Amino acid sequence: MRLFAPLAALVLIAAPVAAQPLPAAGGDHPLLNQVSNQVSAERQHATIARLVAFGTRHTLSDTTSPTRGIGAARRWVATEFAAISRDCGGCLTVETPSEMAANKRIPTPTEVMDVLAIQRGTSDPERVIVISGHLDSRVTDVMNATADAPGANDDGSGVAAVIEAARVLSHYKFPATLVFAVLSGEEQGLNGGHVLANYAVAHGWKVEADLNNDIVGNTEGMSGVRDNSHVRVFSEGTRTTETAAEADKRRYNGGEVDSPSRNLARYMDELADEYLTNLDVVMVYRTDRYGRGGDQVEMLKAGYPAIRVTEAVENYTRQHQDLRVEKGVRYGDVIEGVDFPYLAQVTRLNVITMAALARAPVPPTGVTIEGAVTPDTQLKWTPSPGAAAYRVWWRPTTDARWRYSRLASAPGQAVLKGVNIDDFFFGVSAIGADGFESPVVFPGPPGTFERAPPPAKP
Repeated sequence: MRLFAPLAALVLIAAPVAAQPLPAAGGDHPLLNQVSNQVSAERQHATIARLVAFGTRHTLSDTTSPTRGIGAARRWVATEFAAISRDCGGCLTVETPSEMAANKRIPTPTEVMDVLAIQRGTSDPERVIVISGHLDSRVTDVMNATADAPGANDDGSGVAAVIEAARVLSHYKFPATLVFAVLSGEEQGLNGGHVLANYAVAHGWKVEADLNNDIVGNTEGMSGVRDNSHVRVFSEGTRTTETAAEADKRRYNGGEVDSPSRNLARYMDELADEYLTNLDVVMVYRTDRYGRGGDQVEMLKAGYPAIRVTEAVENYTRQHQDLRVEKGVRYGDVIEGVDFPYLAQVTRLNVITMAALARAPVPPTGVTIEGAVTPDTQLKWTPSPGAAAYRVWWRPTTDARWRYSRLASAPGQAVLKGVNIDDFFFGVSAIGADGFESPVVFPGPPGTFERAPPPAKP
């Protein structure tokens, strides 16, 4: 849906007189097929085996031992990123931002450190695409920092996705910056996500997407039924940072299901349909699983678009459990519980999403809409740097995915003749000369991909 032939082959259509079904995609883009094919399940197995070998990666575990604990694991990740950087001619900068944290799960002030590999963009380096996973692990007692906690799937699988994405994408150039983020302190209160969010704000990053991968390698549910063909993508409906005035207007005119995070989920869904075999995205209209959370929450609080990627079926005997066997059931998050071909497929979804976003123009800004008491709908927007064309999208208000589209005949506005504003939701995407297309932007504050800082506290 998002890929077109080069601009020379595009025909810009004047304002339409009626909606038509969405045209078929313009064909596979070679880059996305290339990066997808380079993901290795074998390398990811080796990564998780190494992570498990640290015994425990609990946030409060040993930081000085060369072989055991969170400190040794962090240093190993930094070494892996450095090796990947050497292989791409120094294309990655490794950073280790940290903060002191203390809360009910961190009773003594403790340094929480993230490990980031930053691949600076060639022409739009302030625009940032992030993939993240958390390094720390735990057992039944969240305060037990000494027992073996393999954390193979939670979240060794997410870390393996991050490192593999770095291995693959570091060999390509992108206009936007890519950040490969291995976080700590998730199990003790989303501390690593907070460190990442603060680092992004302090460095003026324009984060277009944070793809948080947490528990992405298991395919066997509690009942024994396997599902290796679906992956869940969780996304918030309304922006965490929405103000009271914005909420009032949104409740009246719509936007509850069109946050930038939600349209990012739609973007991933359609890429999976186009480029992956036997992996379908299940969009879940929640910020996270019911009553649970992940590091993407901290990015949302900072005003950035973010989603959570999680396996289709979770097995709770393998999460947050002491290693043991009871009544024939083996408890614990061990490497045997990871389905590596499935993990590779989920990683491919992340890799093609990052590549497509980083090659596409920045999503349009300043999108507005008018059309009350007229038979037509008019949209306006600020042109995106590097965009060669724009598409206007619309769908019935009860549809989950964008259904109709038209190419705009002008760079910053479009009139949809005979399309009544009352009956549809609308959006705009930007298309580059090479055919890569941005996510759809819903009009106004509910849909903007620009950072929305948290409202000032009263």
